[in-house]
Amino acid sequence: MLINATLCYIKKNTQTLMLHRVKKKNDVHEGKWNGLGGKFEPGETPDECVIREIKEECGLDIKNPGLKGILTFPDFENGNDWTVFVYTVNEFSGELIKSNEGDLKWIDNSRLLSLNLWAGDKLFLKWIQENRFFSAKFIYKNGELTDHSTVFYKI
Repeated sequence: MLINATLCYIKKNTQTLMLHRVKKKNDVHEGKWNGLGGKFEPGETPDECVIREIKEECGLDIKNPGLKGILTFPDFENGNDWTVFVYTVNEFSGELIKSNEGDLKWIDNSRLLSLNLWAGDKLFLKWIQENRFFSAKFIYKNGELTDHSTVFYKI
């Protein structure tokens, strides 16, 4: 089955809002730090999904999310393939709420890559910092990145 989802990194000055996944049972991301996002609902565009998911997960209303790349994860979880639209945003309003998926924390951008991230995240977070639009495939086996391929596009 193919699952479509979004992933968003909310930026404020020199920090990024991250979610430490420590609350959900049987979470494939348990213990990892992630951006925010989630699965599409029927009929949603990627932009509609990311706006809704951010509101649900952290209480913030985002504006003008910028698409940075598209990720493909074959057979990532329970035989499902995932396609993930990756965004950043620096325009938002509202107050943070408690997330039922983990702990939200503003992290200094200089510390992002030192967090307990998926190996592929460390790669594409660098590409985002370099302002490179990408399409990438990450292959994981037993939680370990075993292969990846990437195409970069001119913006």
